[in-house]
Amino acid sequence: MATFLYKLGRLSFRRRHLVALIWVALLALAGVGAAGAPAAGNSSFSIPGTEAQKAFDLLEQRFPGTSADGATARVVFKAPSGEKMTDPGNKATVRETVKELSDGSEVVRVTDPYQARAVSKDGTIAYAQVSYKVSGMELDDASKDALEDSAQDARKAGLTVEIGGDALQAVPHTGSSEIIGIAVAAVVLVITFGSLVAAGLPLLTALIGVGIGVSGITALASTLDLGSTTSTLAMMIGLAVGIDYALFIVSRYRAELAEGREREEAAGRAVGTAGSAVVFAGLTVVIALVGLSVVNIPMLTKMGIAAAGTVAIAVLIALTMIPALLGYAGRKVRPAGEKGRLFGRAKAQDGPARPNLGSRWASFVVRRPIAVLLLGVVGLGAAAVPAASLELGLPDDGSQPTSTTQRRAYDLLSEGFGPGFNGPLMVVVDAKGSDDPKAAFTAVGDEIKGLKDVVTVTPPAPNKAGDTATITVIPGSKPSSVTTEDLVHGIRDAGTDVKADTGANVLVTGSTAMNIDVSQKLNDALVPYLVLVVGLAFLLLIVVFRSILVPLKAALGFLLSVMAALGAVVAVFQWGWLSGLMGVEQTGPVMSMMPIFMVGVVFGLAMDYEVFLVTRMREAYVHGEKPAQAVVTGFRHGARVVSAAAVIMIAVFAGFIGSSESMVKMIGFGLAIAVFFDAFIVRMAIVPAVLALLGRKAWWLPRWLDRTLPNVDVEGEGLRTAADRGDGDRELVRA
Repeated sequence: MATFLYKLGRLSFRRRHLVALIWVALLALAGVGAAGAPAAGNSSFSIPGTEAQKAFDLLEQRFPGTSADGATARVVFKAPSGEKMTDPGNKATVRETVKELSDGSEVVRVTDPYQARAVSKDGTIAYAQVSYKVSGMELDDASKDALEDSAQDARKAGLTVEIGGDALQAVPHTGSSEIIGIAVAAVVLVITFGSLVAAGLPLLTALIGVGIGVSGITALASTLDLGSTTSTLAMMIGLAVGIDYALFIVSRYRAELAEGREREEAAGRAVGTAGSAVVFAGLTVVIALVGLSVVNIPMLTKMGIAAAGTVAIAVLIALTMIPALLGYAGRKVRPAGEKGRLFGRAKAQDGPARPNLGSRWASFVVRRPIAVLLLGVVGLGAAAVPAASLELGLPDDGSQPTSTTQRRAYDLLSEGFGPGFNGPLMVVVDAKGSDDPKAAFTAVGDEIKGLKDVVTVTPPAPNKAGDTATITVIPGSKPSSVTTEDLVHGIRDAGTDVKADTGANVLVTGSTAMNIDVSQKLNDALVPYLVLVVGLAFLLLIVVFRSILVPLKAALGFLLSVMAALGAVVAVFQWGWLSGLMGVEQTGPVMSMMPIFMVGVVFGLAMDYEVFLVTRMREAYVHGEKPAQAVVTGFRHGARVVSAAAVIMIAVFAGFIGSSESMVKMIGFGLAIAVFFDAFIVRMAIVPAVLALLGRKAWWLPRWLDRTLPNVDVEGEGLRTAADRGDGDRELVRA
């Protein structure tokens, strides 16, 4: 592989005009496609195999035209102080609003609060429910605008009006903090390279890669049913790895220049060595993201594949466009150790160069490996303690910022009707196989009334055929609470008894039940996903490092960092620690997809640093250094760059903490803290300590396996051998 990438690097350096033209053309093509594509909404949401989804499908069959899974909006009215919603003037305003809402082309029905008894006991709050033909993710902007306009007209009449439900789903925005993250990355690159030109190359290529990836997603969003969150995730991951991959190749290029090589040769060797690490690091990220498809949640699968595509583009750009741009930069990119005008030229030193910070730290760890190992493991273990209290759920309107109308509507409904009113459960009774359907409907209702935390149970509403009925259940607790989850399981357990007695099948659905089923599905998929992703990456790392213990150590270190990161997420988003600093207005259960998502993404990113840092150590060991000295050599060449890459990635991820979308905010924080733990504690402390303790055993590989595995030559041994022959480089070029 090193030889092939070496040729690719030299070719890209020489044919830089063609390479640059190809990537710019791809960016323009993707941009044109994105500009002409229909606006992306939110992807359709279906969870195959869950009870809630089966109930929705059954309702579509037995209640045709009712759009059971269509969007709903609750327009909540509150009377001015000292007035009631039953006052004639307020009543007229509400009925006029209901009339306006009924005119929409996608509207199925609108309930009148006074006919549906949707007025609070104290008479101050009322609500009208609007049902649509399509889901909130497919609702036209015109319908959303009409909904907001109707509410605004009622506000002018003096009422407080807020809108809840899934009909209004705002596209998340990240705010200025995303720009701050990129600015921090730029500053770190300038400090690392001491040159504006060298620092600008990783930023430029990363932005081009993300531009192509996100524009491609936007262009295909309507065709492939990709939501707005998909492009946000692709931007987050693509920007972080794009900068890091380019950073490693530029850094290796400067190191090759410092050894006296010509610029084209240095570019080829940089791509042949650091580029090999980039390829395998990118593969681990792609495996982790594509592996999300095993969960069998279409939305999550699409997010993972789209982000994986952006990572693949980042790898290709790093391997081709970076050497092309290095050709354009010429002498403006200086050898390592030689600073440009920005920080002044380096002064010549008498005698041997002073060991850098990475070398000094590695020497300290090698001398005291047990103390460093214990301190790192105990520290991460302490950070992971809150993870034992992890509660999972999916965000609802109660987790929205208080500045949104959805959150204010949620609070008004809780005030007027109780917290459980925001998460009604729909019970579907399929009595097609029952001898007495009406008796079955009544039996189900009676069973539910006897359960804990039930406030209201509506009478059964049968379909025209009389073989299926729906029952609405209002819990006493808020939708995201453990108590409501227990109630859903309680209804399902009671339905089992009813089926045994009457032959009727009982299904629980609705957004709250769907969220509970999604959480359960994600929990069930976590272990198979972990085995698949870690197993495949473990095999890949065996090929890269030609060792058993090094990949095993890498996987165990990852588990430490991801558990510590989950503990931090629980502390902030569930317990409320530093919630004000992070902009978390409402604490509650951690998003149910967070553990499996962090396992996938963090594993891929963690292996980046493992590959980049440890390949340098193996390279030194393969060329004759003792194991302890190889650790120090690896840190001398790689610690500064890995640290810079980690800071950049943390800055990029942290930039998404300012998002208005709670899911994006939590993902940004979780990934940022996970990278911090993994890069600076696991890879910088625990890894060298373990390698120092293992010595030569770290690089042991059974002979039969050594003969079986392909030699991918990540260390560039083939290049060095050719150079030693004197004419090898020319042979490689001719080849």
